[in-house]
Amino acid sequence: MHRISNKIWIYWFITDLLLIADVFGWFAGLQLALALTLIQVVHFGVEQRSLTAFATQVRIAYALLLLAAFWPPLYWLIYPVILGTTAMVLFDYCFLARFMSLMPWNHKQPYSVGMIVGTFFSKPVAGSVQKI
Repeated sequence: MHRISNKIWIYWFITDLLLIADVFGWFAGLQLALALTLIQVVHFGVEQRSLTAFATQVRIAYALLLLAAFWPPLYWLIYPVILGTTAMVLFDYCFLARFMSLMPWNHKQPYSVGMIVGTFFSKPVAGSVQKI
């Protein structure tokens, strides 16, 4: 599927643009990015019929990072979020999804250094990185 016709890619692309606009001085960017992320939480929660579905969990975690960036001492969080979102948009690499896949409730294998390294350094994939 071409990226431009992929709803997930479009969500992340618009979110990335909004966050970049925010750091360049359009301060509604962070607010709109959070609103769009909350729309995604609802969208994927309804689509997958669960707020605990992996795709929904990733968006909840993302929303929490954006929410934290509203507090001035944590505004710097917007920069790694932009970096991660840009990696998702350009390369289909989602650090947050990989991190979330390692949470105990999303992971059934025993942890090992090799498994953790493999989680973060494997090739980018379109779709879920979750390994159960």
